[in-house]
Amino acid sequence: MSIEFLLTLAAGIGGYLLARNFVRRRLRFVDAAQSIFAPPLAGLLAAALAWPLALLPAVTVWTAIVFGIGAGFGTSSARRTIRRADLELRRLAP
Repeated sequence: MSIEFLLTLAAGIGGYLLARNFVRRRLRFVDAAQSIFAPPLAGLLAAALAWPLALLPAVTVWTAIVFGIGAGFGTSSARRTIRRADLELRRLAP
C-alpha cells in the first residue's frame, strides 16, 4: 500500500471521529447542529479547510475530499445519537 492511500484512509477516519465527538460534546444543545443541512455543510467546510494541505507532496486532493466525507458522516452519526437520546428521555418510566 502506498503512503497516499494510508494518509487518505487516516484522514477519513480522523474526520469522522473528530466531527462525531465535537458534535456530541460541544454542539449537543445547538439547534443548528440538529438540522438536516448540518452534515453536508460540515463535510463541505472540512474539505475546504483541508484543501490547502493538498499542496504537500504526500497529500492529494482526494485526501481532503475523503476528510470532508468523513466529517459529514461523523456529524450525521452524532446527530442521530443525540436525537435518539432525546427521545429516550421523553419516555415515561414504568
